[in-house]
Amino acid sequence: MDIDIIQRLLENYKEGKIPLTDVLGKIRELPYKELGFAKVDIHRKIRCGFPEVIFCMGKTPEQVVKIVAHIVESGQDMLATRADSETYNAVLRKFPEAVYHEQAKTITIRKTRENINEGLIMIITAGTSDIPVAEEARITAEFMGNKVKALYDVGVAGIHRLMRNHGELLKANVIIVVAGMEGALASVVGGLVDCPVIGVPTSIGYGASFNGVAPLLSMLNSCASGVAVVNIDNGFGAACVASLINSKRE
Repeated sequence: MDIDIIQRLLENYKEGKIPLTDVLGKIRELPYKELGFAKVDIHRKIRCGFPEVIFCMGKTPEQVVKIVAHIVESGQDMLATRADSETYNAVLRKFPEAVYHEQAKTITIRKTRENINEGLIMIITAGTSDIPVAEEARITAEFMGNKVKALYDVGVAGIHRLMRNHGELLKANVIIVVAGMEGALASVVGGLVDCPVIGVPTSIGYGASFNGVAPLLSMLNSCASGVAVVNIDNGFGAACVASLINSKRE
């Protein structure tokens, strides 16, 4: 629940438009909204700067729609991750303004479009197969008010593709590197730039990559300083960290 909404409620109460019980009821929702199957943190935007994000895996479309409704009705933008087309269609029926980003498997409802942070977040992938995870990061970072630039398919198998864009890397406040296989790209980028690098290992690769464990361990053992790592396929988490870093580097 946004502070502005509470102020409007108080003004309406003072003008005799709504009873005090309605005002108190809305204020009680500030910590979270109890839905039985979920506790919606509609106060998170005030604490953290952006609303609660819905993780759709394991939830029914009907459950997602109910959570979306409480976030949107509180006057906030909405981001849902790991959403399939069935879930999107259920949301779309109630909220025609909802947008589905198919590669990223995210749903967004945005009322505001301006950038909050002036600095640039760059997202890099080693290969084309890593793009879905990178797209989740891109949509999330843009949702959080950042300028984002993507540079895809520049892995170490053809390192000249990355080096040709070295000047672009130096413009970034923070770089997200998304890579599967052996995950070497994070270390390479970390040795070329003076900004934080966030490695995102992906589950892309042949058997010995162990569904992302191999690149995860490679990134954790990076010899390049300034490289941090999030969990396998966690583009969303990488974007959250990048946004926090970017907001502090203005």
